[in-house]
Amino acid sequence: MLLRCFTLFLWAVLPLAAAEARTRNLVLVTLDGLRWQELFTGIDAALMNEKETGMRDAQALREQLWHADPRERRERLMPFFWKRLAGRGVVLGNPARSSAVSVTNAYRVSYPGYSEILTGRAQDEVIRGNAKIQNPTETVLEFLRRKLALEPSQVALFASWEVFRWIGERRPGSIFINAGYQAAEGRWVTPRIAELSRLQFELLTPWDAARHDAITYEMALDYLKSVQPRVLCLALDETDDWAHSRRYDRVLESIRIFDRWLEKLIDTLESLPAYRGSTSIVITGDHGRGGTLEDWHGHGAKVAGAERIWAAVFGPDTPATGEAANTPDSFQRDIAPTMLDLLGIDYEEYTGVAGRPIPAARKRD
Repeated sequence: MLLRCFTLFLWAVLPLAAAEARTRNLVLVTLDGLRWQELFTGIDAALMNEKETGMRDAQALREQLWHADPRERRERLMPFFWKRLAGRGVVLGNPARSSAVSVTNAYRVSYPGYSEILTGRAQDEVIRGNAKIQNPTETVLEFLRRKLALEPSQVALFASWEVFRWIGERRPGSIFINAGYQAAEGRWVTPRIAELSRLQFELLTPWDAARHDAITYEMALDYLKSVQPRVLCLALDETDDWAHSRRYDRVLESIRIFDRWLEKLIDTLESLPAYRGSTSIVITGDHGRGGTLEDWHGHGAKVAGAERIWAAVFGPDTPATGEAANTPDSFQRDIAPTMLDLLGIDYEEYTGVAGRPIPAARKRD
């Protein structure tokens, strides 16, 4: 206990002296409402046998994912993430290892969470729910576009949820955004993206405001290859949508699919000279969820545990720590300053930012 206290003290007082950043490009990936429980311990024993969680006909899925050891369970659920990727960076947010990441906004729903990620602050007086209001603050994506003197196409946000058209920028048109059921238009549209744009209106989801993640992911991947933006944000939604629908089986399948997509994304980045060895990736979520059979599908200000999230960082400037332990508490508002820090930018230049870079995310001298 004394050693842990001393470690926390050092993390708090040591200056954030860092080696010169090698990161030139940045990819931010968000998974809506993905609980730390699944990320760190795999399929939930309390949910996997319950008919009301959508697991009635999921015997094969249970057999594939269940193991008594939680480390084995999480590797069965996310084999690429845990077996090949986690050790190349740092993964924070497992409370069992004294590594917490929490939201600071009061609402624990999506817009406040994504805004906290993208602005480095909670905006509780203005952003109180998921209403389609323009973000009142210049987002870190807009700041990077201005700071790095980039064309709008060089800072791109692809999202399954349509509300990102309001979340992602203060001034419409500052960056490139394609979100929800939105037709792809402009000179950046490749034949592949044009086909995906057409298909999104034929392969409808049960949710009016969110298209299939597969459309969003494939559009973003093709854009990455063709336009090669300096900053890319990919916001996926179905881990939340299926949970609200009380389909735990579909939540698990969405996580497994994401793991395969993440492998393909990493392989693509490493195959392109513009990104190889110079790209940092930040992965996180907008909120947590309840931890019981009664509330696992929900979140919000009154749901215990919905404030707990997680974060993972990989890239040339991040130490190969793997799963973090005994770290100071980190917060959702720290994501934006961490992104800036990875790019070698003084986060205090971003006016009004309340968070600060996560120490474990960047190598220090």
